[in-house]
Amino acid sequence: MYNSLTRIQNVFGFFTTVAFVVAALIAASDFTAPRTPSATVKTTNVQVVKGRPHYYSTKKEEYAIIKFSLDADLSSLFTWNTKQLFVYVTAEWPAPPVGDSMNQTNKAVIWDSIITSPSSDHLSNLGPTALKKLRRSAAGKSVDPSRGKLSLKNQKPKYQITHPTGRIAETGDVTLRVHYNVQPWVGVLAWNQDRDFGLWKKLVGGVSAAFELPAIKKKDEAKTKRA
Repeated sequence: MYNSLTRIQNVFGFFTTVAFVVAALIAASDFTAPRTPSATVKTTNVQVVKGRPHYYSTKKEEYAIIKFSLDADLSSLFTWNTKQLFVYVTAEWPAPPVGDSMNQTNKAVIWDSIITSPSSDHLSNLGPTALKKLRRSAAGKSVDPSRGKLSLKNQKPKYQITHPTGRIAETGDVTLRVHYNVQPWVGVLAWNQDRDFGLWKKLVGGVSAAFELPAIKKKDEAKTKRA
């Protein structure tokens, strides 16, 4: 009745059931760890330039360069089940209504970073010296307390802002917003929360004051200032 193949199938089925239950318990354990992220972001310098924003651009267009300062405490997002944290900053501004579409928002990522947990530092693109420092800082601790704390001053953007129309100067009501994505070893991805969910609290702050993109400086004005 029970041949070798049947026994192997039973053992494999039992193993996958146990693995699934253990994985579910690990994923559920994240809800017992409080999350209290907070961030403060503000612009330090805003410029609008006309040129080729990328080396592969075929024509000149207007693009914005936004420098910013960021202070964030995302350390509570790191638990023993956290693989890495993806943090990024977007510039957002309302789009004019087109036809029946209303309340649309333009969004563009200007900066991003991946913060690995101590157990996955080997996955990050780090040199041997930096990797040794990370491992030393995490020695004897489940998670380094400073992991997830950011302090950027007058940070240059990684990406410029453009628009399909090729024009972006003098755009108003622009704000910077901080986003995060928690990537666990086991479980579902967790993004920014709009409301509190149990011990998981929504991001405090993370939105800059509204500002306007400046106009492009004309060549005549630049020559007059030099003179």
